[in-house]
Amino acid sequence: MDISIIFKIAAVGILVSVLHQVLIRSGREEQAMLTTLAGLVVVLYWVIQYISDLFNTVQTLFQL
Repeated sequence: MDISIIFKIAAVGILVSVLHQVLIRSGREEQAMLTTLAGLVVVLYWVIQYISDLFNTVQTLFQL
């Protein structure tokens, strides 16, 4: 696992939280929610391969 993925997730989290606050303060709650969901989808897209590798490792470890 590369450490850069942690920095990418942190950067997306900071960016999404700032955009969320700006949009909420300007009265655009719907766009703020969509921004948060888009950030979540991006992070899940990056992390899904690591989760798959984890499940494969557990499966081979316990010989399931």
